[in-house]
Amino acid sequence: MSPLFPPIQPNFSRYLSTANGHQLYYEEVGNPEGAPVLVLHGGPGSGCSAAGRQFFDPEFYRVILFDQRGAGRSQPYASLQQNQTLDLIADIELLRQTLGIESFLMFAGSWGTTLGLCYAKQYPERVLGMILRGIFLARPQDIDWLYGGKTAALHPQAWQAFSGRALGKQGLALLEHYDQELNSHNDIQANAAAKAWVNYEYRLSAIELPLSASLPKEEQNSTLSMARISARYMLHGCYLDEPILDNLAALSAIPMRIVHGRYDLVCPVDQAISLKQNCPWAELEIIAMAGHSGYDLGNCKALIRATQQFKEHCS
Repeated sequence: MSPLFPPIQPNFSRYLSTANGHQLYYEEVGNPEGAPVLVLHGGPGSGCSAAGRQFFDPEFYRVILFDQRGAGRSQPYASLQQNQTLDLIADIELLRQTLGIESFLMFAGSWGTTLGLCYAKQYPERVLGMILRGIFLARPQDIDWLYGGKTAALHPQAWQAFSGRALGKQGLALLEHYDQELNSHNDIQANAAAKAWVNYEYRLSAIELPLSASLPKEEQNSTLSMARISARYMLHGCYLDEPILDNLAALSAIPMRIVHGRYDLVCPVDQAISLKQNCPWAELEIIAMAGHSGYDLGNCKALIRATQQFKEHCS
């Protein structure tokens, strides 16, 4: 039986206009007068999902989900123009101001943890607390783990299928190859590259998946944005102005819960341990039988425990 709260429909969904032409999809679910929580999706480029609404008690929380630039239902779709980390930080702040929220709990997974930590370092007074799952620090070694052939030792089928499309390249050469294909004017070529990119990460993401697993059909309409935006970000070190682990003392007043699967093949658990070492006030829970996915049962239960425990802090 799933530990998630029952499916819920948004109270409303709208678009937020940015100064440079992006239209950001956002939605709100739960109690309009409740404790605000902002959900940051992974990718970059994956977009938010209906299941992402279900980690929160809808009677207590006011849950805001949004699709980052170019992702999901945001427009222009899969756009790389004016799409860097500083732009996304500015979007979070614009959304907060638009909704009239003083501060919020942040709930983030994978790339969302990278973005959330960047935002919190710039606006620590706006963050009530952080629930972070599947930490991605975006260091050179973290990017090299995914794209430099390291995963072949643990999931050779996934790596062979992924790198094979790039003619066996790895590292920077592989990222350049995919970036070129994903931005091809040949739609067939671009979509095939996107499918290969997304299926590679999906096969690494959950320990229950069969070796030949591919992205569910209902999520395949986001493959181009997921792949195109991720490839460009990874090629440029995620456009960070400083390493994630620098200057984290500014967050010392922010309660932080870190949830990480021991068998995470997308973001190995050493990244969560490094974050904990640099944020000694944070609580780290390593889930014994879980991978990267927030829907792996152990991760899912831990995340819901966290949202329930944060009620006291948010009251």
